[in-house]
Amino acid sequence: MRLVSANFLALLFVCAIGSVFYVWSTLESRLERHKRGLAVPGGALPADLSSKTFRALLAVPAAPQHSPAGGRNVTDHTLGSRHYHLNGYNRRRSARRGGPVKLGGSPLEDGVFWSERLEELLPVGFAEEDARQWREKARAHRIVKLETGCGRISNQLATFEDGSRACVRYGINADQVQGETLTYYLASLLGITNLPPLALSQLNTDSEQWQAVRTRVGGLQWSERAVVSLTQWVSNLTGVVTPAPLRQESSGLNPGLKQLWNQSAADLLELVQWTDLIMLDYLTANFDRLVSNLFSLQWDSRIMERDTNNLLRTPRGDLVFIDNEAGLVHGYRVLDMWEKYHQTVLGSVCVFRRRTAQRVAELHRRRDARARLVGVYRDSEPLSVHLGFLSDEHAALLQDRIDALHRHILHCKAKYNQL
Repeated sequence: MRLVSANFLALLFVCAIGSVFYVWSTLESRLERHKRGLAVPGGALPADLSSKTFRALLAVPAAPQHSPAGGRNVTDHTLGSRHYHLNGYNRRRSARRGGPVKLGGSPLEDGVFWSERLEELLPVGFAEEDARQWREKARAHRIVKLETGCGRISNQLATFEDGSRACVRYGINADQVQGETLTYYLASLLGITNLPPLALSQLNTDSEQWQAVRTRVGGLQWSERAVVSLTQWVSNLTGVVTPAPLRQESSGLNPGLKQLWNQSAADLLELVQWTDLIMLDYLTANFDRLVSNLFSLQWDSRIMERDTNNLLRTPRGDLVFIDNEAGLVHGYRVLDMWEKYHQTVLGSVCVFRRRTAQRVAELHRRRDARARLVGVYRDSEPLSVHLGFLSDEHAALLQDRIDALHRHILHCKAKYNQL
């Protein structure tokens, strides 16, 4: 009898915890929408902020940011805001998709790869040269104002002396900034350009860059010498709903899906970017996007019909991957909790960008993911020595996931190569 009572109490406790997560997520989601002044179509609750709840409640060690650049802004990968400033290169890349586009021919080649024609139409994203120039500016320009607008109060919207803006991610702990930063550079290794430009900065209120906002920094109780990330701030972004082939009731996005031949070029181009997103999130074990929506299905059967966490779209339809702080460090730490959902999401996709798959194959063959990532990270970030890198355990885990992703691609090729 005592055993039955104990089991019953344990069940009640688990249910209570689940209810807390759900209610907390809903409240936070409503609050963030209110802060951003975004209407919720049909009164539906947004799903894009539940990720922050998961990050705060599940990813932070028991003992121990969205703006388009750092949360939900194109400027950092921080939690927080959909305010992205459309830069020149955003306009140039989007111009390639102006007006209706006739695809002509099959959307697929060699069984499981998107066609070369789709690759040609795919937006350039945040080109490396533009990103490099932005990083140089972000590290040198004086910050004249800090205010809310990038999600959590621990993140701030910074205004530079020239009027441009960036989201500053301070992070609950350094792991969040590290995860955001390393995810950005891993994406660059894979040729994925949907992440907004990011640069690191070290807080020093005696320096020229931070001196004008000394009082504000003190009020935020930010620690001197802490390393923060700056991400480019971009406006006019909107939410993105998970496409039908990737929802739980679908058989998945695979070469046997007849709907692929009925899709418009714009819809196909969005699916191409989704496949890159799923590959990146699997490698980094980022639970704060589609995976968190999948987890929430047990309480909310319509979660997939609402905006996807930490994913935004430009007016022309280009996808922007933001708030990647849950990847790598946090994601690896709590991997046991989320792995079955990661496997489910990856298993729903058997179509890939050839270029991305080739880079995964190269990292698998050479088994040098750690060295390659360290190289691009240290070459690009003077402050990398202060922020640190993955532990040996996590670096090995990254290579393991690259190997697993490569095997999945080979499995899909073997399964669909006759189609």
